[in-house]
Amino acid sequence: MRASHTAREYLFHFFLFCLALVTTTIAGAEWMSAKFLLVITTDWRFVSLLTQAQVLNGLYYSLPFLGVLTAHEFGHYFTARYYQIRVTLPYYIPFWLPLLPTIGTMGAVIKIRDRIFSKKEYFDVGIAGPLAGFVVAIPLLWYGFTHLPAPEYIFTIHPEYKKYGLDYANQVYQNTGGSMALGKNLLFVFFEKFVATDPALVPNQYELMHYPFIFAGFLSLFFTAMNLLPIGQLDGGHILYGLIGFRNFNRLSPVFFVAFIFYAGLGIVGPHTPPDERYWQFLLYAGYLYIVFERVMPTPRMALALAAIVFCVHVGLAFLIPGIKGYPGWLVFGLLLSRLLGIFHPPAPDEAPLSTGRKVLGWLTVLIFILSFSPAPFLYE
Repeated sequence: MRASHTAREYLFHFFLFCLALVTTTIAGAEWMSAKFLLVITTDWRFVSLLTQAQVLNGLYYSLPFLGVLTAHEFGHYFTARYYQIRVTLPYYIPFWLPLLPTIGTMGAVIKIRDRIFSKKEYFDVGIAGPLAGFVVAIPLLWYGFTHLPAPEYIFTIHPEYKKYGLDYANQVYQNTGGSMALGKNLLFVFFEKFVATDPALVPNQYELMHYPFIFAGFLSLFFTAMNLLPIGQLDGGHILYGLIGFRNFNRLSPVFFVAFIFYAGLGIVGPHTPPDERYWQFLLYAGYLYIVFERVMPTPRMALALAAIVFCVHVGLAFLIPGIKGYPGWLVFGLLLSRLLGIFHPPAPDEAPLSTGRKVLGWLTVLIFILSFSPAPFLYE
């Protein structure tokens, strides 16, 4: 194994980090001010709505958020290097679009360039990232909830609320069309109820993204939980594979995946679908189910049967329980899992059982997943 990376590699990965820092800082500034950096005028010119000071304030969001992502990825990286596994430096993925709300990045990934030879190595490399990120995210959330500004802070972002006074929530949220709110997870509820210095200071879920430390902490938990899904070769997949072994994991992982897709698609199709859209919407969703289940089932015919069953149950539940709703946003991630990342886990040449300490740590991360997972992380009205 090479002792180190080349200077060119260091420069390239540092460039990606700097680019992600810029895009997340801009995104943070946009969320904190409730304004886009750029808008298009009637004569098709781009004009900036943010001052330099407002853009720099975005660092209150970007630095802690990237700090958690960096801790996560380097947790994987240093553990892999400990086992002399060839691995890349983190590839940060900048993502910002003008005139659209973004979080500034799509995360970061590392690429392992060697085969992993033992279940212990899979487990250790997989668990190191989420644990490192979680350890950084908790103090971040703690700081955010113990340093909440006065309730009047929201008037600096939404001056139009000021005429309603501190009772604005009963007025401005009556019609929330086009608004986004953050969902809840168990850890978030704990911080709101038991950590916040004054529960009256906790912002409404429609305004949480304007509080940079809380928003960065929420996104950190979101990415942690998403990576801890016990499916395929996600971090959670590596961990559960280490705990229960190759054969048991590859029996359970497809079950978890089908349950994940089943929940995500609740409410997609049903009697509420407009008649003029019903044919195409039903056809597209049925096709989606077949595409994602094709990688789960051993034959195309079985994938078609499973897709038909899930589709029919979804339609039936929509009739029996009007208003039942999953989270369609997870369907995109489900497609990535099925077609790119994979649902199953490869075996390791060395399948020796994990030590008791590792097993305890593994089940602890299962608890972290339960506490951090938001069934509907981003709510759009």
